[in-house]
Amino acid sequence: MLNTNQLFVDNTYVVAVSGGVDSVALLHMLKELKYSNLVVAHINHGIIKESVKDEALVKELALKYEYPFEVARLNLGENTNETTARIQRYNSLNIIQKKYAARAIITAHHQDDVIETCFINIIRGTGRSGVSSLRSTKDKIRPLLHAPKKDIYTYATNNNLSWNEDITNQDLTILRNKLRYKVLPKISQIDRKNLLNLISQTEYKNRQIDNELQALLYRGLHKGKPVLNRSWFVTLPHDIASEIVRILLIQNGAIDVDRPTIERVVVGIKTKPQGKQLQASGVDVLLTKRSARFKNRSQTDKKLV
Repeated sequence: MLNTNQLFVDNTYVVAVSGGVDSVALLHMLKELKYSNLVVAHINHGIIKESVKDEALVKELALKYEYPFEVARLNLGENTNETTARIQRYNSLNIIQKKYAARAIITAHHQDDVIETCFINIIRGTGRSGVSSLRSTKDKIRPLLHAPKKDIYTYATNNNLSWNEDITNQDLTILRNKLRYKVLPKISQIDRKNLLNLISQTEYKNRQIDNELQALLYRGLHKGKPVLNRSWFVTLPHDIASEIVRILLIQNGAIDVDRPTIERVVVGIKTKPQGKQLQASGVDVLLTKRSARFKNRSQTDKKLV
């Protein structure tokens, strides 16, 4: 069930384990395949009271499997939205990855997550990039993307694994949950297969388009740095300018970049005077007379301290 193409037994990885069935099953699979250099990481968001039980379960698993255990307690509060929680979660995982000089972070995202994320991004207006956004990368490996949720559940049951059910998963006011329980069960296997094929085809086409855009972008940057020539930028068609901004935001650490955010940055670069600063998804865009300088906000904050 596990796709190990990107995994090497002798490398160190951080495994994100929430305490739910997906990540508990993932950790068990890795253990069974003799991956010994793993760090079990649990992010306690502090959103619900049951978080304490999740942390205790994951710590117990780490001790049982004889893996180092790391926990990040965020204390976000019950009114925190999914986007904020995800950003904070990955920030914490990145810190743990650096601490152990790990090759990558492994997560338990599966095939149902791929479909849900595609639907959510279409609704949010993320454009072509959102259709195929959930995939494995060099530093975020997702070896269960091809596995349906039901297969993971069956594996966990057959191996007598114990996990916790997240009570927030039953909240149908959350879009992902509504899709999971009201929409996905109504999709036939044929339609599911067709949809997954479409997502795969879109991912392939997106890579081709992004390669062309990267070549174009190189002309507008100063010595390859994320410093955009404003005179060059204003000559671009609006759709191309939007794609260029999307790439620069993502390359500088932006998360959850949607169409309204991109539109605001494009217009700002083209029209706002020097000295202005645009903020977008964790990235600051500093405007000078000739350039737009993209910087991750955490880097900007460090320089201000």
